[in-house]
Amino acid sequence: MPKMKTSRAAAKRFKSTGTGKLKRMKAYKSHILTKKSTKRKRNLRKATMTAASNAKVMKKILPYG
Repeated sequence: MPKMKTSRAAAKRFKSTGTGKLKRMKAYKSHILTKKSTKRKRNLRKATMTAASNAKVMKKILPYG
């Protein structure tokens, strides 16, 4: 059986926590920032956990993460 390949795109976007959950950065922070409030932009800086509904698929494409 050959080794499983990690999805490089996913590996750059997700980090695994100590308990095995996946951490990700929030979207909507790259452009058109003038109309967004300071509070909204500040909250977009923080990392968050991947939703449980997506976690099963993400584990499959990140076999060693």
